Amino acid sequence: MPIYEYHCPRCQNEFELLLRGQQQPACPRCGNEQLQRLPSVPAAHTRSSLPICPPPSTGGCGLPQCGQGRCQFES
Repeated sequence: MPIYEYHCPRCQNEFELLLRGQQQPACPRCGNEQLQRLPSVPAAHTRSSLPICPPPSTGGCGLPQCGQGRCQFES
């Protein structure tokens, strides 16, 4: 079941939809079915779970997406 990204020209909404079978996409905001499908970036598969952050050192990994000293994906 692919996830597609769409743009609704009627209300300017951009959104993702998980489509099942022959399901017709519609804008969740206004119900418009005349949508523009946007190009999507494919997911990268690796041997480890995504996203990949370097091992944290004292003070964190330093990447801005990892927040204030801890990776946002650590529990």
